[in-house]
Amino acid sequence: MTNRVRKAVFPVAGLGTRLLPATKTIPKEMVTIVDRPLIQYAVDEAREAGIEELIFVTGRGKSTLVDYFDQAFELEATLRAKNKSLDVLEPSRVRPGELVTVRQQQPLGLGHAVWCARDMIGDEPFAVLLPDDLMAGTPGALKQMVDAWEKVGGNLLATEEVPAEKTSSYGIIDPGETNGALTEVRGLVEKPDPAQAPSHLGVIGRYILQPDVMQILEAGERGAGGEIQLTDAMAKLIGKQPFHALKVSASRYDCGDPTGFVTANIAMALERPDVGPKIRDYLKGV
Repeated sequence: MTNRVRKAVFPVAGLGTRLLPATKTIPKEMVTIVDRPLIQYAVDEAREAGIEELIFVTGRGKSTLVDYFDQAFELEATLRAKNKSLDVLEPSRVRPGELVTVRQQQPLGLGHAVWCARDMIGDEPFAVLLPDDLMAGTPGALKQMVDAWEKVGGNLLATEEVPAEKTSSYGIIDPGETNGALTEVRGLVEKPDPAQAPSHLGVIGRYILQPDVMQILEAGERGAGGEIQLTDAMAKLIGKQPFHALKVSASRYDCGDPTGFVTANIAMALERPDVGPKIRDYLKGV
């Protein structure tokens, strides 16, 4: 067993129904935030954190995701012939063996998607990134988590403070001892009513997990919505292994939702020196 987090699972088999009709023929992870697809932001975040193997759990109609990270010989040849730089394509290239895929053949939930990657994970700790959650910040959210995990080990969840009235939309941490941004996890409550929520720390789309979670997911127990829930499996590791939550310093945008998608485009555009000033002038006019 390695003491490094080298592998990351990207569950990308979903249909993206909240963004229809845009996602009728393209994966939701390929919709663009400014000028790069959503999946690129998640991959960049993983690479910054030291991830060496990207594991895409895909479904039917998702081949575009893999093609995007392949070499585009015709495009590159055309750019060279016109003396144009290829640097803009560099983030979309992968080294041989850096990207592997596995098919989730049934839509049985996030836990099932993670379980589909079990043979590629083996006996190593691993990260899970939900590309829908675009996390903007420096250093990236996963880098913050890896740095914290190297101190505490075990399992680690990314969290953020959520308004009391929104606890019913999140998995909520039952907190133990707190040390700075780290909080011991004593329990997980899925989408509690605000009156019953044990805290306002909501779980967001980044995880570092021990491989033992795969054995729990193997049982195929169904939870909310009749799906195999990752939250339910993680909860069974609490008390058996170190389990912490990290309040990450990042701005999160739910890009699977139209409002979050538009907000992310505006926010990320404003950060860009090449387009930010024009977007800012436009917004002032509005």
